[in-house]
Amino acid sequence: MSATHNDDRTAIIDQTIAYCWAIDERNWPALHDIFLPGATAELGNGTENGINAIVARISGVLNPLDSSQHLVCNHQVAVNGDTATSRCYLQAQHVRRNAQNGRNYLVAGRYEDSWARTPQGWRVAHRRLVVMWTDGNSRVVRGDESG
Repeated sequence: MSATHNDDRTAIIDQTIAYCWAIDERNWPALHDIFLPGATAELGNGTENGINAIVARISGVLNPLDSSQHLVCNHQVAVNGDTATSRCYLQAQHVRRNAQNGRNYLVAGRYEDSWARTPQGWRVAHRRLVVMWTDGNSRVVRGDESG
């Protein structure tokens, strides 16, 4: 593996981690430094087209929460010139203290990403969230606080 390949791999993993920090800190403008303007994302129901739709989808789920924590690991990255693919496992804890039937919802799965090299660095062109399992109260993220 060349030093450039290792640098690219590290940069892509760093961007994946930066995504987690951005969404857990509710730093929505930071997502513009992670995704391409025309990026697409499959985040559960349907496909979001463009960074503004992606931010709206993510912020719509996370803003009402008291807290969230997204953890990523087991990164695999394949670089091919100015494009790349990656995948990693994730666990995401979501907390809403006033949700009936429990305040926690855990999602485990993986991110499968396509990347493009830009003059500003690597950016996500497409993200696919694959949910492998969940645990807890799904009302936490749905905003359904009634019985």
